Amino acid sequence: MLRFIFFLMCLLQLRHTMLSVMGAVTPKPIIINGTYLNPELGKYHARLRTLARSCLDIKEKYGASQDGMYILTTESGTYYQTFCDMTTAGGGWTLVASVHENNINGKCSLGDRWSSQQGNDRNLPEGDETWSNTVTFGSAAASTSDDYKNPGYYDISAQDVSVWHVPNKEQLKSWTSSAILRYHTESQFLTEHGGNLYHLFKKYPVKFGAGQCKSDMGPSSPVVYDAGDKDSTANLYGPSAGKEFESGFIAFRMFNADQAAVAMCSGVKPTECNPQHYCIGGGGFFPERKQCGDFTALEQASKHLTQSAVLLFYR
Repeated sequence: MLRFIFFLMCLLQLRHTMLSVMGAVTPKPIIINGTYLNPELGKYHARLRTLARSCLDIKEKYGASQDGMYILTTESGTYYQTFCDMTTAGGGWTLVASVHENNINGKCSLGDRWSSQQGNDRNLPEGDETWSNTVTFGSAAASTSDDYKNPGYYDISAQDVSVWHVPNKEQLKSWTSSAILRYHTESQFLTEHGGNLYHLFKKYPVKFGAGQCKSDMGPSSPVVYDAGDKDSTANLYGPSAGKEFESGFIAFRMFNADQAAVAMCSGVKPTECNPQHYCIGGGGFFPERKQCGDFTALEQASKHLTQSAVLLFYR
């Protein structure tokens, strides 16, 4: 049986490698309506189901204390591998996604999975809808080299988020020490919005024209810094942008003066109507085309920021 379990884990790793190469789609479950697609697999699955749904489960059930790669399972029985932060603020943080800008000058072009890979198109006001769909892509270990989204993004029920800004192409073993910023929420704000970002963005669509600046903002929460502080966060965006936000927060679904939507303002809360200069992700259309893309219009921000991936964790 142990050999069989090892064989399944090898298949899991091979499957994720193939998904990342082929463009990645949502993993298919092995159980539908309580019935195994492969009856023989059902004989062994009970033991495999002892695997946890989140890094917090692993920490609480098995006392895990080491940061690193772990295998998790979804409610429907899909297995996936991701990074667990078992040390920050008590540990139990599950990496569910990363936003990596492959070309700051490419405006809603190939690779802009968190905005639109189909161009700046008024007829696609939600772009690729990545913030609110179940499509998955990439691999956890390559989160600083490419975009990443695993099933935990929509499957895990969490209370808080943690965000790491890690320099591009940094190896996993150095993520913690190399991060230019690391912070987390303790407000349990996700419990008010469905338990994860998938449900939050269903409630607050990242869609052009779906709201107005200031009056239709999504939720925000103060953060606790694990690396960096409010001042170092503000300094990364430059003096002009710094007059338009309050640092020490994380905010979701904001609109600019043109009704263009941005998904996440990482480390800041906008106070004016130009969030495209300090927020990431977005709908598929910006009246000013140069603002379209995963890192929107961050041309004034420090290269330390624009050349770092944004890693998202749940707990």
